[in-house]
Amino acid sequence: MSEFKKFCSMLADESGKIIKQYYRTDYRVEIKSDETPVTIADKKSEELMRNLIMKEFPDHGILGEEFGEYNPSSEYRWILDPIDGTKSFISGVPLFGTLIALIHNNEPIIGLINHPVLGECLIGDNNTTELNNVKVTVRKCNDLSSALLLASDHLMVEKYRSKSGFDNLLSRVKLYRTWGDCYGYSLLASGFADIMIDPIMSKWDLAALIPVVKGAGGTITDYYGNNPMDGNSIVASCPKLHEQVLEILNQ
Repeated sequence: MSEFKKFCSMLADESGKIIKQYYRTDYRVEIKSDETPVTIADKKSEELMRNLIMKEFPDHGILGEEFGEYNPSSEYRWILDPIDGTKSFISGVPLFGTLIALIHNNEPIIGLINHPVLGECLIGDNNTTELNNVKVTVRKCNDLSSALLLASDHLMVEKYRSKSGFDNLLSRVKLYRTWGDCYGYSLLASGFADIMIDPIMSKWDLAALIPVVKGAGGTITDYYGNNPMDGNSIVASCPKLHEQVLEILNQ
């Protein structure tokens, strides 16, 4: 595990160098078939990580947002999102990150969230999570009235889940902000937020989050309380609030 973690950190460092070269510079923004943006920074950083993985672990599989699957039946698979939060990246907002997950038999065993512009990197293994080599944990929050709720885009809730459930949750929490994408999970895992919600996600969006949140002592499921690797949504929170949050969201 320690060797895998070192390799993950190296992937984050090397991909981060490429991303920072393009941040707030003049580049072309393309629109993919799913109507989401992509840039040369997304493509070049994923390409670099894939090449490094294939060289070091030729028998491992890879799933990346920009270049799809390689060796998908492998026991070990790397799941990559080179820039989670491309809309933030192209807007000059530094709250995007790189997501790297190592999966063993469909269960994430290592997750990494790297914020290259902020200089913050979290890595978790389901048991512990560290931020820049310092152990972090979710904070204790015993009541929704004291909770900070985060979401990447609440407009997506109405499209994919129950708007009334989300609105009810909003009325119960102390504060709501859209410090979303992977940055919201970083805030949760490092003890600065209490609930993070994404109503729709792909595997490359969610796989790395699982070991990070669990390692920090948090609870992470899909929108209905199931294994997030089997779903396409995420609800993450401190353990005390999780069941109550799920119940309100799904009323």
